[in-house]
Amino acid sequence: MPQTTVPPELRRRLMIFGGSALFIVAAAGITAYLISASREVAIDTASISAPLINLSPVLPGRLNAVYVNEGDILPANTPVALVGTEVVKTKVAGLIVQVNDTIGAQIAPGVSVVEMIDPTQLRVVGRIDETKGLAQIQIGDPVTFTVDAFGGESFTGVVDEIAPTSNQSGIVFNISSQRETQQFDIKARFDTSTYTQLKNGMSARMWVHTR
Repeated sequence: MPQTTVPPELRRRLMIFGGSALFIVAAAGITAYLISASREVAIDTASISAPLINLSPVLPGRLNAVYVNEGDILPANTPVALVGTEVVKTKVAGLIVQVNDTIGAQIAPGVSVVEMIDPTQLRVVGRIDETKGLAQIQIGDPVTFTVDAFGGESFTGVVDEIAPTSNQSGIVFNISSQRETQQFDIKARFDTSTYTQLKNGMSARMWVHTR
């Protein structure tokens, strides 16, 4: 069967076309990556945390007994301490994270005897400058995050709360032309039944994938 010889000029054009096609594909890939990267908001300062539940007496009294230890996991309505004649109990099931075990101390109403958390309420909470992508983040945005204790292992979640106000407690007026940058908390929920290794207080880093 005779072989077909491609003329040199046609061969040169085919090579140019092929090279251009590869360049276009590569450029499209780079563009897609840059667009994707531009929609990702990185938050370097984050942690795993849940709201503290403070258990305290209704009436003032002497701390006569403490029935729990840090790390205990308790059901709801479990006695944790005796203040005067009042038995202080858990209101929900949860994990004990701090105990005042100074027997004999006077405890006023509202002063915690025991602090606990509900592990199902754990969130990854990031703190972001208002100028570094806060406006792009919305409720429902997917999140990936890493936890220092587990190296490069990646976890996933969803933004479920954007703080309505900054972490600054008051307004500060500055005569300088440079305005102070405010920081806001971004909270993302995750499946606590799947990520049981994540504990309250662990340091994390998170990335919000904005739409």
